[in-house]
Amino acid sequence: MFDHVGLKVADLARSVRFYQAALGGLGHELGSQGDGYAGLGPAGAPALWLYAHSGVVGAGTHVAFVAPNRAAVTRFHAQGLAAGGRDNGAPGLRSEYSANYYAAFLLDPDGHNVEAVCFT
Repeated sequence: MFDHVGLKVADLARSVRFYQAALGGLGHELGSQGDGYAGLGPAGAPALWLYAHSGVVGAGTHVAFVAPNRAAVTRFHAQGLAAGGRDNGAPGLRSEYSANYYAAFLLDPDGHNVEAVCFT
């Protein structure tokens, strides 16, 4: 349904470091960067766009990324924590969503809730 998602961030460099680390475990990379923006995603197809914003950055956005397996969910969580993210739900089954919903949640440097999820 979606082609891309954009998030406003207070400190672009800090957010790029965080997302490169967290999404690197899912196979994503920094694909585009310029004055005030950066795009990350699969090689050659950035789909998450970060935009420097000098005003108030509203937290509360939730973005979930598909992970190929549980090990990738765990890498996303560990690498995101190491890059300055805050734990918002350790890797594990979330049976309240479905029997095979395995996910981890982080708060990015601006408080956006980001998730990696697989269904195996």
